[in-house]
Amino acid sequence: MNTPDFQPPPWPSAFNEAPKWAVERAEIFDPEMERIFAGPLWHLVGHRAELDAPGRFKTVQLGRVPLILIHGQDGVIRALHNACAHRGTMLEPRFRGKAREFECPFHRWAYSLEGTLTRCPGVKDFPGSFELTNHGLASARVEEFCGLLFASLHPDPPVLEAWLVEIATPLRAALGGDGRLKLLGYQKTIFETNWKIYIDDEGYHAPLLHRAFQILKWKGGAGSQVRSSQGHRVTETVMEGVADNLDLLNDPELMRYWGGEHPRNKLPHQKAGSLLVTPWPLGAVMNHLDIINCRFANPLSPTQTEVHYAYFAHQDDDPELVRHRVRQSSNLIGPSGFISLEDGAVFGRIQKALHAEPDRIRYLRGWQDSSENDPWHVSHNDEVTNTVWWETYRQTMGFERATS
Repeated sequence: MNTPDFQPPPWPSAFNEAPKWAVERAEIFDPEMERIFAGPLWHLVGHRAELDAPGRFKTVQLGRVPLILIHGQDGVIRALHNACAHRGTMLEPRFRGKAREFECPFHRWAYSLEGTLTRCPGVKDFPGSFELTNHGLASARVEEFCGLLFASLHPDPPVLEAWLVEIATPLRAALGGDGRLKLLGYQKTIFETNWKIYIDDEGYHAPLLHRAFQILKWKGGAGSQVRSSQGHRVTETVMEGVADNLDLLNDPELMRYWGGEHPRNKLPHQKAGSLLVTPWPLGAVMNHLDIINCRFANPLSPTQTEVHYAYFAHQDDDPELVRHRVRQSSNLIGPSGFISLEDGAVFGRIQKALHAEPDRIRYLRGWQDSSENDPWHVSHNDEVTNTVWWETYRQTMGFERATS
């Protein structure tokens, strides 16, 4: 991949290294929008629980394209381009709501929930060849897996179930087993960082960066990270027990695990712990303790990434468990959560230091200088599965790796 002003140097030959120019150079952003965010891939954009009745909608941004996710009167969820087919005015500025139709404020063209043009003032003065049926809203592809909504701007993306097949079991587990969720609410933020820095997390940092783990004497246990051939990741942690210092909290229930011996939102062998599933390139479905969380992210610019944290309960939860999930979700994780607050600060620090030496990012914990090295299957506290994410990125973008 070349741009008129930037000829990328070879990608580092070492598999456990990524070049900083892939993060810092603004010239790469436009090709990323084309090859990744408008390419033959699926992107996590929502969950059916957010659109629980006909007319329910939410607006999202996929790459540079604004979309309306809408539950139609026919029960089908579509992703309509959020722009009038006449002069391109944005139709719906709200994040979420309920609509009977979408009307453009500029010339009052109106569209059904299915995207069909239903009326436009002054149509009798239009050319005789004008037909309402030929001027509906453009749409992106949408498919569903266990309630999760994936969208693609490409006309021929892969079959979704085949694309997710290697992570299907943990993905279902993280969604309560059947995806029958109900929305609790959102937290939204914009990180002042490149989107690849935001997604470049791992288990190595968790007990070191997040002070709450240390202060509360959190008892970590066994776990693993697995990368699929598509670049997706599954991180699983089985906790040895609850934290010792919960009495330091005004509300100890914030860190209490209510899931029982056979929790709904875990893998069969898990009790307390975490399950994080990250479909490539930028999605995340996660539970920690009793939290069910989806993270919908999108690059706004080379140095800004918007993230929506959506929190859910299961439809079969009793009211007390729903209240517990609300308290735990809103305090534990998210942009201001007390076990993840520090992430945003580190994202900004990395962004500000990109021009410093060395000129590459190195992934060392879990890496072996031998033929037995396997970055696809490592401990939950290692970092080398990130190299597989970068290799998927490199191949998608068409960057050439150095030979030595």
